[in-house]
Amino acid sequence: MKAGVMALTVLKNLIKGPYTSRYPYAPAKVSPATRGYLDVTIEDCIFCGLCRMHCPADAIEVNKTERTWTINRFRCVICGCCVDYCPKKCLHCEQSYTVPGTEPVIAQYTGPVPEEKPVQPGESSA
Repeated sequence: MKAGVMALTVLKNLIKGPYTSRYPYAPAKVSPATRGYLDVTIEDCIFCGLCRMHCPADAIEVNKTERTWTINRFRCVICGCCVDYCPKKCLHCEQSYTVPGTEPVIAQYTGPVPEEKPVQPGESSA
């Protein structure tokens, strides 16, 4: 009886085709809950480091003096903790996937230099 059940299963699979998707050759289905990769709007970042402190995978590095924000994409588990704790809401999870690869991807972003405020008459510059 088991041979008959297996033969029936094989016939069904031959007629229907595979259940797996052909990613990356065919686009993956994207649902509202999909978390593809982490992205930053570096112009809005204040380099406070809260995202780094709350990252469970230790994938984020923030340097306030050099105004750099770095992420190790192979280490990131895309949990969204950093997104939740960002006070400026400059981090967000994109709902698409990056190209698959075998080499570690470390993305570094450099923020713009803040504009110096002009000194008003009567104020000291020191």
